[in-house]
Formats: sequence, C-alpha cells, structure tokens
Amino acid sequence: MEFIDRNYTLVTEFILLGFPTHPGLQIVVFLAFLTLYGMILIENIGLMMLIRIDPHLQTPMYFFLSNVSFVDLCYSSVIVPKMLVNFLSVNKSISYCGCALQFYFFCTFADTESFILAAMAYDRYVAICNPLLYTVVMSRSSCVGLIVLSYVGGSMSSLVHTSFAFILKYCDKNVINHFFCDLPPLLKLSCADTSINEWLLATYGSSVEIICFIIIIISYFFILLSVLKIRSSSGRKKTFSTCASHLTSVAIYQGTLLFIYSQPSYLYSPNTDKIISVFYTIIIPVLNPLIYSLRNKDVKDAAKKAIKSKVNSS
Repeated sequence: MEFIDRNYTLVTEFILLGFPTHPGLQIVVFLAFLTLYGMILIENIGLMMLIRIDPHLQTPMYFFLSNVSFVDLCYSSVIVPKMLVNFLSVNKSISYCGCALQFYFFCTFADTESFILAAMAYDRYVAICNPLLYTVVMSRSSCVGLIVLSYVGGSMSSLVHTSFAFILKYCDKNVINHFFCDLPPLLKLSCADTSINEWLLATYGSSVEIICFIIIIISYFFILLSVLKIRSSSGRKKTFSTCASHLTSVAIYQGTLLFIYSQPSYLYSPNTDKIISVFYTIIIPVLNPLIYSLRNKDVKDAAKKAIKSKVNSS
C-alpha cells in the first residue's frame, strides 16, 4: 500500500527479499531453518527450566545465564517465524508498523544480551577476585537490579535507533534486501538524509557494544591477575575454566555485532550482512546453550539428574 505526498510516493509497507534461491531449494532451506529454530526453542527453554528447578543452579551466574537464554529465544522469535513464512509465501510484505516493531524488539533484545554478558563478566570478577564479599556484592537484589538495568538499557538504545529510523521518509523503493527489518538495508531505501542515522549507528550503537566489551576486558584483566597468583597449575586451570564458556560466548556474539554494525556504510554488502545476520540471529542462540552446558559440570549433572528423575517417574 502506498499514498502520494507531493511529488513522490511514500511507502506504507516493505518487501523482505530474504534469500533468493532456486525454487527447488526453497523447501530444503525452509526445513533447515525450521530445524535450527526448533533447536533454539528446545535448548533455551530446556536450559531455563533446568536452572529454575535445580537447587544447585540457584546462583547469580546461572540466574544471568537463564536470562541470556531468554533473550536469545526472544530475538530469534522476533525474526525467524516471519522468515520461515516468507520461504513458503508469495507475499513477502511486512507493514510499516510491523517493520518498526520487528526492528525495535530485535535491537532491544540484542543490546540487552550485550549488557547481560557484561554483568556476567562482573559476576566472575567478584567471585574470583573478592570471594569473601561475593554473597554480599552479588546478592539477589543486586542481580535483579543488573538484569533490570540491562533490559532498560537495551530498550532505550533500541528506542533511539527506531525513532530516528522511522521518522525518515521512504519513497517509491520498498524492497529490503534482507530477511528482516535491519537498520543498514532499511536506510538504503530512504529518500531523506540518513547521515544522522549513520552517525548514530557508528557512534551510539557501537558504543553500547564497546562499553560492554571494555567492562568485560577490565573484569578479565583483574581475573587474570588473580589467577596468575595461584601457585598450582591445576588451581589456575580450574579457576579459569569457570570463565571459559562466558569468554567463548562473548567472543562469538560481540565480535559478530561489532563487525556488522561498526563498519562504514560504504563497506556495507547485503549478501555478507545476510550471512552474518544468520549467524547471530540463529546460529548463536543454538550454540549458546551447548557452550554453557557441554563445558559446565553443574549443568551436565543437573541435566542427568532431571532425565533420571523423569525416567524413574515414568
């Protein structure tokens, strides 16, 4: 749908180009993404339930981890169902308001995860560098406060980008060369000056990831100093192994986001953007529960106990 404004046509809906593939491959690609989305649902809901029911996992670290799983589940669910529908549909349109809401919620949950990962780094810093004060510093109220701040920070950051993106005029062109309403391909369609939006994306948007990354780097710098003071190599290995899963998750997630959103607009490539977007919207939410579960004895023990209890009760 469109309406006329002076000498140009303003669009009221967008077309998501998605992944142009051979018609014979559409169903194969659809089934592949459907399988991955099913894994996201099962793994993240399963991990959240496990953390909730097992008394040994009622600690700040697992409280933060359950929120990471929730956020992963949310931002994937904002994007993937619509993408799956578009694989099988001739009409690949999304309304103007629908596009704005999709981008807002995606950006909210993506930025929230960055803040939570920073909070997890601080949690590890307190646990390793100030163990005697850990229960006081990382009290239940402190953890809840950090999570609330993470969601508020993610919402505010998203509100800034969404507001500035959707006050722009979009004239005539309405085909988004992407599988969801992301900011870089959306700005390419605007008939207005997007320099402010590009500046916000390169500075304010990147600053969220950079600030979180700095918090993580500083936390792990002091953790490393503390670990090096441990005399036994087995003690050093055991202490640092508690951080290995988190470091892996940070490297994959924030490295990907910084790469895609910090690059100059003239280096933007739609095909590269789509491939990387698949990685952080689908692959990372699949990998995160595996990273934290397979490398974590407490989670594996809790899972075995839950399975054993289920088998015995049936």
